[in-house]
Amino acid sequence: MGRSDGITRGKKISVLMAIALALTMSLAGCRLFPGTNAGMQSEPEFKAKAVSGKPVVVIIIDSLMDKPLQEAVKQGKAPALKYLMEHGRYFPEMVSSFPTMSVTIDSTLLTGEYADKHHVPGLVWYSDREKRMIFYGNGPKEALKIDQLQVLTDSVYQMNQVQLSKKVKTIHEELAKKGKHSASVNAVIFRGTKERKLRVPPAMANTTRLPDHYPITTPELFSLAAFAHINPENDNHTAAWEKYGMNDRFTGRDIAYLVKNGKLPDVTIGYFPGNDSVHHRQGSMATKGIEKADRALQDILNAYGSWEEAVRTTKWIILGDSAQSDVLDDREQSKVDLRPLLHGYRIAELERTVGQDDQIVIAANERMAYIYAISPELKLPEVVKSLQSEARLDIIAVKQDQSVALTRGGNGSTVLTYRKGGPYSDEYGQKWSLSGDAGLADLSLRGHRITYGRYPDILARLYGGLHSHEGRYIVVTVKPGYELAGESSPSHRGGGAHGSLHEVDSIVPLIVTGTDVQPKSLRIVDLKDWILRLAGDK
Repeated sequence: MGRSDGITRGKKISVLMAIALALTMSLAGCRLFPGTNAGMQSEPEFKAKAVSGKPVVVIIIDSLMDKPLQEAVKQGKAPALKYLMEHGRYFPEMVSSFPTMSVTIDSTLLTGEYADKHHVPGLVWYSDREKRMIFYGNGPKEALKIDQLQVLTDSVYQMNQVQLSKKVKTIHEELAKKGKHSASVNAVIFRGTKERKLRVPPAMANTTRLPDHYPITTPELFSLAAFAHINPENDNHTAAWEKYGMNDRFTGRDIAYLVKNGKLPDVTIGYFPGNDSVHHRQGSMATKGIEKADRALQDILNAYGSWEEAVRTTKWIILGDSAQSDVLDDREQSKVDLRPLLHGYRIAELERTVGQDDQIVIAANERMAYIYAISPELKLPEVVKSLQSEARLDIIAVKQDQSVALTRGGNGSTVLTYRKGGPYSDEYGQKWSLSGDAGLADLSLRGHRITYGRYPDILARLYGGLHSHEGRYIVVTVKPGYELAGESSPSHRGGGAHGSLHEVDSIVPLIVTGTDVQPKSLRIVDLKDWILRLAGDK
């Protein structure tokens, strides 16, 4: 999700913003700054509805990966996860969305669509319609330069209510339509059908240009860090050192409360954010974050009285959202700064509004970036040519109407062009037309059959990113070991990062208990229909 260690904000950001910004900065995994209790809203009393069959509990553990999970289990640090693995089924290789950033992945999970349909393109992007950069929180250095009040509004209101396309329906909306109930617990994508007011603490609303509340739609049961909770005791667990409630134990306590009080709805979706920041600091094989997530999961399982009862009465789905790959220790070698590659163009700066004289906007999302040609006279092929000189760039791609043209850094002029529909079929039943060098995307062709290599489901995932929002832009990713940088982008030198199409960022595990029904395929994009099916099982 783009997390990194934070720094003291100083006078540029008022202490009154501390609680509200806890949510937005948690999207980037930054260390949070001092504040006071926000005065959370308690969830209104909910009368439990008899669910049709076993309730479904979905737990997203940020940046959960197979190898460190297996190591944590081996060392005895993850007994709850081990128990569920032993009493269900374990799938170590599920394909994530793209970009491999949590807001985009969670939008895919909730809607069952890639970014070309749900329209949440990344943690950082440029809106051609609004002529501004959109940040959901991407590190402390950027926080000092951008409008934090706008970041808050984008994160808690715009992302769910405006930017997430209304043409797609979330799991919560689909369930409500069928007369079923659901819960969103600390998840950043939560749109449902229940109208409510997300209250801004009065001290903040009275001293800034923030409204006193945000009108949002959520599922019947809803919690979001210091803004809203389900378990009344969580009101006492939103201190600064607890990241104001955006932590695994907060999520665990809320779900455990539903269990203890017989209020689990048909589907509960909970988010454990902590593991991500550990991997960002310590690298891909760190286990401390998994250990903490497991303790929160134990809180939930213990609420049943026994773990046997938990597995007998509930369907469990535990998954990662994206993986992380290790970034080289050498700061200068690991960082691929895009600005020198584009030195002949006028690049927009973070501290000021994008202006008419600007030609390029860079939206870096760790190991991928959108590069926008906002000047009408600028030719995208010329910008691509400027980028190709950098051998550390992996995938460089542009959209051409409904087609995609793909090349690679240091590759010369070789191109793969593809579009939807055609004679070629992949392992997911998707049809494509291909022209050019299939090896650029590490595709193996046998007759008209496509097999993916280092870039799982690259054709659909890259198409999704390139058609995710309006504007003329290029998608670039970097090879393993490297991280992209624009102005003030966070750095994870010696730690982990994600964002790219490569398998090292894209493969996550899935644990399932309580059902023999499997999703259509092992892709996050196919989980929504499966979860809805599980919720309808008797």
